[in-house]
Order: sequence, then C-alpha cells, then structure tokens
Amino acid sequence: MADSLVIVESPAKAKTIGKYLGSKYIVKASMGHVRDLPKSQIGVEVENDFNPKYITIRGKGSIMKELKDARKKVKKVYLAADPDREGEAIAWHLAHVLDLEEGESCRVVFNEITKQAVKDAFKTPRQINMDLVNAQQARRILDRLVGYKISPLLWKKVKKGLSAGRVQSVAVKIIIDRENEINDFVPEEYWSILAKLGIGKNEFEAKFHSIDGTKRELHNEDEVKEILEAIAKQKFTVTEVKERERQRHPSPPFITSSLQQEAARKLNFRAAKTMSVAQQLYEGVDLGKEGTVGLITYMRTDSTRISTVAQDEAKEFIVGKYGSDFSPETPRQYTKKTSANAQDAHEAIRPTSVLREPDEIKSFMSRDQYRLYKLIWERFVASQMTSAILDTLTVDIAAGRATFRAVGSKVRFKGFMQVYVEGNDDGSTDEDKLLPALKQGDVLTNKDIEPKQHFTQPPPRYTEARLVKTLEELGIGRPSTYAPTLETIQKRGYVAVEEKKFVPTELGELVIEQMEQFFPEILDVEFTAHMEEDLDHVEEGEGEWVKVLADFYKSFEKRLEVAEEEMKEIEIEDEVSDEICEKCGRHFVYKMGRFGKFLACSGFPDCRNTKPIVKETGVNCPTCHEGQVVERRSKKGRIFYGCTRYPECDFVSWDKPISKPCPQCGKLLVEKRTKQGIKHNCTSCDFSEEVQDQED
Repeated sequence: MADSLVIVESPAKAKTIGKYLGSKYIVKASMGHVRDLPKSQIGVEVENDFNPKYITIRGKGSIMKELKDARKKVKKVYLAADPDREGEAIAWHLAHVLDLEEGESCRVVFNEITKQAVKDAFKTPRQINMDLVNAQQARRILDRLVGYKISPLLWKKVKKGLSAGRVQSVAVKIIIDRENEINDFVPEEYWSILAKLGIGKNEFEAKFHSIDGTKRELHNEDEVKEILEAIAKQKFTVTEVKERERQRHPSPPFITSSLQQEAARKLNFRAAKTMSVAQQLYEGVDLGKEGTVGLITYMRTDSTRISTVAQDEAKEFIVGKYGSDFSPETPRQYTKKTSANAQDAHEAIRPTSVLREPDEIKSFMSRDQYRLYKLIWERFVASQMTSAILDTLTVDIAAGRATFRAVGSKVRFKGFMQVYVEGNDDGSTDEDKLLPALKQGDVLTNKDIEPKQHFTQPPPRYTEARLVKTLEELGIGRPSTYAPTLETIQKRGYVAVEEKKFVPTELGELVIEQMEQFFPEILDVEFTAHMEEDLDHVEEGEGEWVKVLADFYKSFEKRLEVAEEEMKEIEIEDEVSDEICEKCGRHFVYKMGRFGKFLACSGFPDCRNTKPIVKETGVNCPTCHEGQVVERRSKKGRIFYGCTRYPECDFVSWDKPISKPCPQCGKLLVEKRTKQGIKHNCTSCDFSEEVQDQED
C-alpha cells in the first residue's frame, strides 16, 4: 500500500521516477503549472504590493481533482518539479492547492533522473525555497505588467492583436538594428593575389603578403597591376621557413545556450526543437533490460561545472578506450561563463553516465534523440580529454620585391579532436592544410598567378544560433527564455525567417519605433540586463521582489500616461499586388507571415484565399518538360522546388535545380550547399563539381 504521493510535471518523468521508487510511492503528473494569472485581466493588484491573483488554469480542473483525491490516501506528499525557478514555483502552487503545511519538507530536487540520484534526493527533502519562487513571481508579474499595459495601446494605435514583451522587444530591436547595419553598409573593394607554386611533383598555394618588406593591402586593380609587374619573370624562392607547435584546447561541456547554438549548426535544429528533445532525454528513455533512464542532466543551466563523480567516470572511460595519453593528469575544470549573471545552480549538460555510448543505445532512441544525445555525449567526453597538438608551418617566398606567404598545419596529436570539434558560424573547417617539405633557398615553379577582386561584406543577419549567443552575451533573458522568445517574435509577425535568418517585418519595425519613442527603457539592453541581475539577487535572497517591481513601475507608469496621450494612430496599408483572386475577383495584397511574404485576398474576412509568392528558378521541369521549376515552402517553412503544373506534374526537389544540364549525361544538376562550399551534383550520374560562391 502506497504511503507517499510524488508529483512531477510530465507523464514521462512520472513513469521513470515511478520505476525507481517502487510500490510505496504514487507518482502523478501535474502537466506543468496548475495555477497562473488570469488571461482575461491583468491579475495583479499594483496598489497592494503587486499582489498576484492566481486562478486554476483552464482545463486543469480534472488534474487537480485527481491530485487532491490521491493526497487524501497518503501520509506524505513530495513535490519533484524541475530544479529551477519555474519548477520551484510549480511546487509552491501545488503546495497551496493541496493545503500542505507551510515550512513542510516536501520539495525534492535532482539534477539527473537516475536511480541513485532520485533515491538520494528523497533522503534529503527540503522546504520550498521562497527566494526562487519570488524570483519567478517577480519575472512573471513584470512581464505581465509590460504585456498587459502596453499591448492595449498598440491595439488602439497600431493594429489589433499586437503584443509587447520585455525580452521579446529587445530581441526584435537587435534584429532591426542588424538589418539597418546591413542597409547602411557600403562595400569596399579589395584584391588578393594567389600564386600556385610547385616543387617536384607537389603543388601548393601562397598569397601575396608584402612588397619591399612592408605588408601591403591591395585596394584596387591598379595596385594589383603594380604588384604583377614587380613579380613578372621573377623567380619564386623560399626565404624563410618557420615551424612552431601550438595547442588547441577542448570546448567546455554544454550549457543551454551553447547546446542550442551547436544543435543549430550541426543538426539544423531550431532552439525550441533542441529543448524539446533534450527534455525527453532528461526525463527518460526506455533502454530495454536496463529500464527507463534519464540520459542527460538538467538542460536549463548556465554553469559549466562538472561533478567529481562524473569526471572520475569520464577519466576511466577515456583511458580505457583511447589510452592514457588522451586523459589529462588532473581533471579539467571550467570556470563559470564570463557573464556575472551565471547562476551555477546546476552542473553543465552532460550524459548521466559516459558508459552509455550513443551507438550502443541508438536502437532505443528516435533519430532526433540519438543525434542530440550523441552531440552532448561527444562534447562532454572531449571536454575531459587532453589538448590537441598541431604543427604549424609558415613559409615566406620571395618573388623580386614581393613576398608571398603560405601557411600550413598538421595535427600531430589529436587529443580531444579524436572525439569532437566544435562547429562555428562562418562554416570554416579544421581540416589539415599540408605543405610539402620546404627549406630556405628552394626555387619553386610558378604554375599560375591568379589576381581576384573582392568586396567587403555586411554583417550577417541573425540565425537562431547567433541571436541566442548575442542575447546571452548581453545578459538578456535566461536559459529557459531563449527558445520561447524566438518562437514568440515569429508568431507575432515581428520577424520572418528567410534562408534560416531573421528578417524584420514592417509590422515589427513599426512596433519597435513606437516602443523606442515611448518606452525606451524596455528596449535598452543595459536596463534589461540590469533587471535580470535584480531578479537574480531576489533568487539569491539578496533582494526584495516587491521593491524590484516598485522601482520599475514608478517610471513605467508615467511613460504609460504620456503614451496614452501622445502616441498617434498608425494605419498600416497593405501593398496591393497585380494578381487577382480567382475565387472572388479582388486584388491580392502582400502579407508577412512567420516564413516571409505571401499573398492574401484583400476581401478578407469574406474571402480567406491565400497563396505563396512564387520565385522562379529559370529551369524547365525535368519531368514534364512543360512547366517551370519554382521555389515553394512546406507547411513547416522549409524551402523546396516543384513544378508549376502541380498536381498534374509531381516533380519535387529539396535541392535547388541549376539551369545548365549535366556535362556527362545531360540530366538535371542541383546545387548542394555545405560548410565546405557549394557543389553542383547530377541527379542521375556521379558528376559533381565545386563552384565559386557568388558572395565571395
């Protein structure tokens, strides 16, 4: 007969924990929060110390009844929600609803869902931490005040259905500021000169470096001609060979933001998907005979700390699998990230046991679970390995007055690179660039001289990974807020996604323009980061949550009054297209959705006809030879290519078709983009060629 009730957030977590605790425990799921502020009103008594008016969330009545009935049958209740502010708040709300005594030791927390960790946690239950609860309440109330006070103004002055958010508004402004940088960017011309040189049967490349012993940047074609004249008919002779050894150190284990960034780079996961799959790995996967096990530690963390138990296990594994040379003498310690706001409440994200190698348990996981677990496992193992040793070679080559330079590197000892190398946003790789054996005095063969014109590029638009990194560096938001923030700004139509990069919409720009004029502190990065610090102080017991809200509201209330009086009404007119709606005869207008522009009937809501804006590729359909291949979007926003005669013709391709035919078989060529570059591949034979990126 069970004598204890354990409440967690999800059925998956309940199932895993239930197996560890046995028959004396009933384990139930609350399905997340059970109480919240009402949606129909602000729900905060501003004049009464910001007292929140919580209500049972709609649809949770049956769950609450089930939990209350279970409560009556047991002597003890344990609240085992996730180990963060949100989890603490869920536990506090449950304690209130179930009439648990204040100060009762009912809270159980664990950083990983393994048998030992769960059993140890139940040996030392604690009281609900009201500092954590108050930090969560303060954030919730703060966001409610901003959203429910500014949003009605935007409905009245700009467009119905708009919303303003404290963190989301800053994120949109960052995207708009970057777009303005791009629009204002003036490209500057520069040139490079590449020499293709040979010695014996070996060929390699060297770049122009200096003239008359002075490093020289080439800005125009005239300067290039001057260099070409100076090296005409000159011998290329090796003047100096420098060899040096350098070490490359492993990256620290994942925190929330770095996991989201790397999953975007290597797995093409959006932030929301990364967190969803990570939650599944944390809550538990059925491993057959071993049962259901949580495979990773808690995934909302900004700490790189690793427990000594995990380090010892990793060391033993690394020595056994790769050899003692791959394990450092003392375990690697990673300091907290540079931000003063890092909480260090949990360990870094790591496998609960390094002995569960990804490929050995692959059959028990979905494809997404396996890929993310493998990434986390490899990153952690690599973080506990020795540094890589690289030999770098720098060769200076004289050609008359000019000097060319060739740089090569070779990995002498792989170290952590045996397991994992961190990705990067610019797509460069860490492949060896080998040079032939060269010595001072060697005379080289001039195979070719290639001058090339370039133009400086504007800063890139933000991808999800770049934006998460920027928000983290600026101290905006916290690990749990990155993914929902990115989702919200897209759903509201403030930004669109084009080629996996954020582009501000006209609506987003209008809203931010009004916010900048009337609520500048909401968009001020330093103000927002300082607010996050204040909330952290509350969590640490060093600040009063009511004072934090009162200090904010004092100036915010005045700005609301000014905005109510002075904000002008703005009428957003849709751009009318030349296309006619085939259903009602009215003109289509351009609208902006979360995946970019589309056409909608101007007769909305009477006519709800919409259609995508077709981008032509200039390629005839290879299947029916009558239609044209155009760019389309799937329901999830992914770009693909199809025939204009669909559904009569079913041609479809995820890769962009190329207008020229395959030189070997005459069939369709498609463009393949990878981090290594762009290739044209034949869809019928094995032909493949590398092409120059037009942006270069």
